[in-house]
Amino acid sequence: MSTLEKLITSRSKERRLEELSPFELKDNLIALAADKQKKSSLTMLNAGRGNPNWTATPPREAFYLLGQFALSECRRTMSAASGLSGIPEKHGIGKRLEAFLRENSETPGADLLGKVYLYGVEHHKMEPDSWGLELTEGIAGDQYPVPVRMLRGCEKIVHDYLIQEMCAGKPSHSGRYDLFAVEGGTAAMCYVFDSLFENCLLKKGDKIALGVPVFTPYLEIPELAKYNLKVVNVNGSAIDAEGNHTFQYPEEELDKLGDKSIKAFFLVNPSNPTSVMMSDKSRKYLVKVVRNLNPNLMILTDDVYGTFVPGFTSLMNDLPENTLCVYSFSKYFGATGWRLGVIALYEDNIYDGMLTAIPQKEKERLAKLYESLTLTPGKLKFIDRLVADSRAVALNHTAGLSTPQQIQMMLFASFALFDRENEYKQSAIELLRHRYELLWDGMKWPVIPDPNRASYYCEIDIASWAKQKHGDKFFEWLEKSFEPVDVVFRLAESCSVVLLNGGGFAGPEWSVRVSLANLDDEDYTLIGKILAYTLGEYVHAWKQQTGQA
Repeated sequence: MSTLEKLITSRSKERRLEELSPFELKDNLIALAADKQKKSSLTMLNAGRGNPNWTATPPREAFYLLGQFALSECRRTMSAASGLSGIPEKHGIGKRLEAFLRENSETPGADLLGKVYLYGVEHHKMEPDSWGLELTEGIAGDQYPVPVRMLRGCEKIVHDYLIQEMCAGKPSHSGRYDLFAVEGGTAAMCYVFDSLFENCLLKKGDKIALGVPVFTPYLEIPELAKYNLKVVNVNGSAIDAEGNHTFQYPEEELDKLGDKSIKAFFLVNPSNPTSVMMSDKSRKYLVKVVRNLNPNLMILTDDVYGTFVPGFTSLMNDLPENTLCVYSFSKYFGATGWRLGVIALYEDNIYDGMLTAIPQKEKERLAKLYESLTLTPGKLKFIDRLVADSRAVALNHTAGLSTPQQIQMMLFASFALFDRENEYKQSAIELLRHRYELLWDGMKWPVIPDPNRASYYCEIDIASWAKQKHGDKFFEWLEKSFEPVDVVFRLAESCSVVLLNGGGFAGPEWSVRVSLANLDDEDYTLIGKILAYTLGEYVHAWKQQTGQA
């Protein structure tokens, strides 16, 4: 038996709880950490969830200032003492917005809002009153979203943002993407899975590939009874010369995608939990595999963390015809509560082409399904089917993300577009890198440079550490004596620290994920020290038990 402190959570219970999603397991860990906190002077440090502890203020200032203008426009057409007001009037609204901005030029948000208005008019040639009305009605929320997929002006600006951030400002093609504004990345995942099945592009029993480790819903959704997909893991298992995980996909793993029986490939890039983006070399190799061996491979890439890596390039740029890109504004702008996301699909894509090749019986079923939307349902684009399916088709006329959400999304995008010196981006990147370094300094481990690292999370491979520092015999003892999740339970019970188990993300079983986004800087030094101390306790127990020097 180990000489380590005995935990409240038995090994048999750990084994049972290990089957849960790490986000469900987290609740058990929080309860244990909270209990420890009550019985001691310790402060609970919950590095289990990736909610950022920062906000982007200028686009919010612009939002609230625009709201003041919208209210004045509502009162302008009707204003009763009861509070009953009218709705904005289009005629002359552009000039009135310009005058409002001049009068409030010193108010926080006025500078960004003025740039947004001029960008629409001058860069995208929007008619001033039409653009002014979209902004004003959008933030007032007095109209249904029209078009239902995304407001016209907002789509143009968010499109520019995606080209800047997902394509490194250098699109590989001359075409455009169609965008569908959605309620965050989670809604996007649900909509994509449902529409792929509804439109026969995927069916029960089909084979798909997952880039792992990966955000747990991508592991869990394919197993649901209504999908029942067969999953092939494409493992980010590459290691460097010293035996450290780089979490890149080796060529032999990417070769799996050349199998035409694999219909779709789902990945998070940069990944969650590893927070490492696919390298240029891997992306280029993947492009060759797809184009030469599996040209109809459907790719869904979730790129929410891409903005934290300088020069990030998405697969939406490398393989635009194949790729559905999901992007969420939640992490970069500190806006998880806003639920802002977008699905981007290139206008010339394989999805629309494959719809023409499904069985005739299914074409007839789908024609019946979508006949209330168009006189030519067979020609309905996949992106528009996504929108309709998101509201059970019958409610397509009231589909769409709420207009105030779309305005805030557009303002976030504009803020990044106008940040020519990349001051905000650099601040966000440096904040996370600093916390990463503090964590590793606390552990007294050297930081291994990696240009592909986003640093939003840190995946710490305990097995690699154990073998490198103390040899295979120590790790064999560790495996025999404890469950892989023992580390996270020990941290919660003994130290009131909450981390997630990496094995729950289909990563290395003996690993932990630390969120670097949601705690104060100095907390990461402390977490590093506590983790190093806890791992040292295992070593001490091993030496005592085995008589190692």
